[in-house]
Amino acid sequence: MGMTAMKIEETEIEISEPQLRSRPLAATIIMTGGIAALIFSIALSISFGAADIKLSVVWESVFHFNPNLNDHQIIRELRLPRVLGAVIVGASFSVAGAIMQGMTRNPLADSGLLGLNSGAVLALALCFAFFPGLPYMYLIMFSFIGAAGGAGLVFGVGSMTKGGLTPLRLVLAGAAVSALFGALSEGIALYFRIGQDLAFWYAGGVAGTKWEQLKIMLPWVGAAILAAIMLSRSITLLSLGEEIASGLGQKTKTVKFAGVIIVLILAGSAVSVVGAVGFVGLIVPHLTRYLVGVDYRYIIPCSAVLGSLLLLWADFTARMINPPYETPIGALIALIGVPFFLYLARKERRGL
Repeated sequence: MGMTAMKIEETEIEISEPQLRSRPLAATIIMTGGIAALIFSIALSISFGAADIKLSVVWESVFHFNPNLNDHQIIRELRLPRVLGAVIVGASFSVAGAIMQGMTRNPLADSGLLGLNSGAVLALALCFAFFPGLPYMYLIMFSFIGAAGGAGLVFGVGSMTKGGLTPLRLVLAGAAVSALFGALSEGIALYFRIGQDLAFWYAGGVAGTKWEQLKIMLPWVGAAILAAIMLSRSITLLSLGEEIASGLGQKTKTVKFAGVIIVLILAGSAVSVVGAVGFVGLIVPHLTRYLVGVDYRYIIPCSAVLGSLLLLWADFTARMINPPYETPIGALIALIGVPFFLYLARKERRGL
């Protein structure tokens, strides 16, 4: 009886830690300030480009669209879907990364580093090779399947070693699988002469985003992020350890299964629009945890807002560096992501 009471007391002490380290005020400031910054950034991103357009014209094109005006056509058909695509994709990658890091307790977890993005791109390559002209609805479904295949192979390879899955072993398996899938995608592109079609997905970007893609993608992503927020408390408990979560009555297998489905939907949807952009899901959750603490009820929504801002500004910078040419978004984010990854890897080197 005394031992049971001691165990319960220890558990209570351990689960009180995230409450002590959570910062709800910081999360509120990030959400309100971040949404305001997001609205301003959207307006700014729509206004500037190869043809600079006044904010008043942007307002008129959104609320009083005139198809006979060239500026209205540029905003409505090119820039608005592009900007909204960057917002949705940034939120998708960031929330997927946060869920993966929370469930696996792996600080290096990211859809790009663990084979999900390369698996989705390989699935797209197969679609372009064998099913040309496939509607976008089917492309997004194949992206989900490709992401699932990539993740399954990475976790399978990573768990074959004696010591089991450690953060760095998982990332090394992810690098190997990503290289394999990248080589297969390039081989398919060369053999079937679809390199031009796949070039956009290799480089990464939101330039070709269309309203049709957003209409299909938005319900999937919206439902997945909502489900992630509903699951956030369970992910917080999992991030403390599976034993603690199980001791508190948590159905850990059910939570993990739901989390994996959410991650596949988010990563698959994002890759089907923007291509294989990495490091967003690595950088943003770490930054968010530093600001709001370790409670995923705050991490997930704040990651969505900060991830949207990151990708939106990356796209804006990509357009403004060397106009009228564009720099790939993936290259810009990698300039931040690679040093950040090396810093985290150095911290986790003992896991080898």
